[in-house]
Amino acid sequence: MITRITGILVSASPLAAVIEVGGFAYEVHVPVTTAERLPQPGQQARLHTYVVYREDAQTLYGFAAEDERDFFRLLIEKVSGVGPKTALSVLSKLSLAVLKSAIVSGDVGLLAKCPGIGKKTAERLVIELRDKFTAENISHPMTSAATVSGDSPVSNNKIRDAVMALVALGYKAPDADKAVRQALVFLGAKATTESLIKKALEN
Repeated sequence: MITRITGILVSASPLAAVIEVGGFAYEVHVPVTTAERLPQPGQQARLHTYVVYREDAQTLYGFAAEDERDFFRLLIEKVSGVGPKTALSVLSKLSLAVLKSAIVSGDVGLLAKCPGIGKKTAERLVIELRDKFTAENISHPMTSAATVSGDSPVSNNKIRDAVMALVALGYKAPDADKAVRQALVFLGAKATTESLIKKALEN
């Protein structure tokens, strides 16, 4: 099993990255939330990976943070009806902090807004995964831009708190999540909750 890949980023798109390692170029499927944090082509990138084997293909999926990779694995292994494509779209729509919070709180409506996830599948997400997450591991530090740029990690609770603050100000949850992710990319992993909110409001 290939669990991590480190090399030079050759090219990137919102859902894929090509990384050269030892003369070989590997195509890695990534969620938008990881693509946002990739460095410029020509720089070193590191992704936590998961390989899906099929009779006719071997597909490599990559994530900026190890816990994002583990969440992807949980989705496709534990939730009936969720395959790699759907799992990738879920992680493209919302950050991991918001996804975990929605599962723990049973926010089926928010989960159902993810592409490929209807109400029934969202309910299965809550039923199958709720016991996997607690308030403690939701706030556990996650590697953000750190995985691809070498900065210090930012904690999930900072991201979640910033998103919830924007929601309280009238933002829709997916829009708030996207604004905070963009603010994090701009400010870096040392950003505070307050600075994330301020920068998100400027966009």
